[in-house]
Amino acid sequence: MRIEADLDLCQGHAMCSMEAPDVFTVAKHGTVEILMDTVPERLRADVEAAVEYCPTRALSIVED
Repeated sequence: MRIEADLDLCQGHAMCSMEAPDVFTVAKHGTVEILMDTVPERLRADVEAAVEYCPTRALSIVED
């Protein structure tokens, strides 16, 4: 699984980095940065929560 981020939608709320800190980081006053090209299955639940709780719906999961 991969994650895609729409940086035009991202407002830097950092909900994603709270839900999945191993996968996402957000610099202060910045936008999301995805830390992994391919997300391991063990992190799926965290990533799904990050996508669900993103207030601007800037994140999406792409199945390989």
